[in-house]
This record gives sequence, C-alpha cells and structure tokens, in this order.
Amino acid sequence: MTYKIHDSDRHVIEPIEIWEQYVEKEIFEKHPVYLKTNKNAKGEELPAEYMIGSYPIVKYWTKSLQEESNLINKETLLQRHQAKTGVGQLQSMDLTNIAIANIFPTFALGVIYHSEIPSYVAVAYAKAYNKWLNDYCNVNPKRLKAVGIINRHDPYEMIVQVKEVISYGWKTIILRPEEINGRTLGHKDYEGFWKICTENNISIAFHGGAHFHGKSVGTDRFNDRFSLLATTHPFEIISAFISLLTSGVLERYPTLKFAFLEAGSSWLPYWLWRLDTICYPDFPNQTKENIKMLPSEYFKRQCWIAIEPGEPCLREVINIIGSNRLLFASDFPHPDHEHLNSDDVPSKLPELTDSELKEIFELNAREFFNYEEEHEHANYN
Repeated sequence: MTYKIHDSDRHVIEPIEIWEQYVEKEIFEKHPVYLKTNKNAKGEELPAEYMIGSYPIVKYWTKSLQEESNLINKETLLQRHQAKTGVGQLQSMDLTNIAIANIFPTFALGVIYHSEIPSYVAVAYAKAYNKWLNDYCNVNPKRLKAVGIINRHDPYEMIVQVKEVISYGWKTIILRPEEINGRTLGHKDYEGFWKICTENNISIAFHGGAHFHGKSVGTDRFNDRFSLLATTHPFEIISAFISLLTSGVLERYPTLKFAFLEAGSSWLPYWLWRLDTICYPDFPNQTKENIKMLPSEYFKRQCWIAIEPGEPCLREVINIIGSNRLLFASDFPHPDHEHLNSDDVPSKLPELTDSELKEIFELNAREFFNYEEEHEHANYN
C-alpha cells in the first residue's frame, strides 16, 4: 500500500543571518544572535556555538560534546543544508517520499525561550522567526505547513502572538512544555490564551528539548548529554499533560487539540493506567472540579502522540487510545533520530495492520493539523 506520507515533526535549520534580517534593528543590536567559534585543546576548530548576547542557547554544551557533535554532524551535512531553505526542504522530502510536512524550529526554541533574555526580546525574536517561516513555507504552502512559534514569557503577549499566527492563515502552534517564568501550562494567567486558540481552532503541539536554558526536568541534577536526552523529552511531555489535566484546561476546553512530540509513545499505557487506577480514585474531592472523567478519556478525546519507528508496546498504545491518535514524525534533519525512507518505515512496524499504518502515516495528521479538505485537493508534485 502506498500513502501520501505526512511528516508531523520536520525541522528547519535557521541560517544565522535571518535574525539580523527579520528582527527589529534596535533589539538585534542590543541582543544579537550570532555564531561563536571555539577551539579544543589541540587548537582545532569546533562547531560554532549559537549565541544570544553573551549567552549560549544550548546549556551544558561542553567542548567534548562539541567535538563529538562535529563527527555526527558530518553524517547529516546534506540534510542540514537542505533544511535551511524551503526549496531544499522540498528536495529532501522528495528523496524520502514525504508528501507533506509540518515545519518546526530548531535553534529558535533555544533563542526564544532562553531564561536570561527579557520578555520583549523573546517576543520580538518569536515574531521574527514566524515572519521568516512564512517566507520559507510560501515556496509551496500546500506541502510545507508552518507551525507558528509562541513565546510564553508574557501571557498577554501570547494572545497577541496567536492573532499574528492566525493572520498568516496557520492552524498550529508550538509551545515548550516546561515551566516558564514561574508558570506551568495550567496557570490561570493562560486562560485567555486557551480561549482564543479554541475560538480559532488552533491546534497546539508540545515540543521540548535537552540542554534548555530554563527550568527543565533533568537540568537540575544532570549536565551530561546522555542523562539530559533521557529525561528532558519524556518527563516534560508527561508533566505537560498532567498540568493541563489537573488545572482543568482539558475539561474547560474540550475541543482544543494537543500533540505531544519527540518523546515516543510506549510510556503512555503505563502512565494512563496509573492515572486512571491509582491517582484518580485517590482523594477524589481534590480533583472533582477539574477532572470529571478518567484521565485516559481526556487523552483519547483531544490528544495525539508521535511514535518512534521500532519502539516497543505500540499494540498496547493502540489498545488504550486507538490508532487514530498516533502521528508519524521523522525529526528530520536532527542526527539523534533515524532518518528512514518512508518506504522502509512500515517494516519497522510489522505488528500494525495496513489500515492502522494508513491512519498513522496519512489520515491522523489531517485531523490534528486541521486541513482535511485542503489535503484532499493538494498537488504534491
């Protein structure tokens, strides 16, 4: 069976020059984003560091990590170059039979959510990224679907940012899942934000990342790549769902759509089982206002999750939430994920039926990303 493969998590590589081109001149001059060159003890040049002002955007990125990163990056040099432009991105998609992709940031997440920059600077960089992304995706907007980035430093400015995203005609935004400026996702100050997203049918994708300059699971106790990669992605995604659940966001906004990306899905059966059978019955008077049905029912009603080809327990995931809630996501061009040709992916999922594979690779993304009718008539050539 052939599919019009939808890649639900495909990334750009932001060329360093875009910030000076798209950010307001006064802000860029005070808080420039640039590349800083480093050398190892032997005097050999290391990969340049992405900086904002005097701060690196990647935390705990040691010289030894830079040296190893340099070796890994050589393997994906072509892919990272392709990801810098819309034309290159389309070429990379054609090579792996991807019909359509939602486009996510790479370095912009570290810039825009950096804990050491003022709110107005973070918002200015978020707006600049979205302007550049609009130009990037306009090469072929039927195949390159922009995901607008929203900065969470200031809840009021989040509403302003969403309105701008809506003006582009986009239907999905990305948020970091962490606690930002002392506010978890369930904080009362975000109520206006959830409301405007609901009114405009904006879907929300959560996507974190290791080495974050901010409060994040793992960074409070680890500083090595292995530990940060192991903890940050899954535990921040888990915490995001808990925050939305216990604060009543899922109860008050039953039509809001959420996707949890780049953390796999195999943890989900255990986690929903624990919430349903242990946490929900315990002290029910404490949760009765915000959680009025089983936690797993909220997930099945309005949440999607990205799978990793080859991960275990997918049958158990489907048994508890259904195959219609799973998304295919390549994470292209990042080297910490396997970049498979889409023709090879079904072989990594031998336990799934043809109809389940069609849902995961093609149909489910249409519903989450809100373009069912448009998708039917798109020309992918």
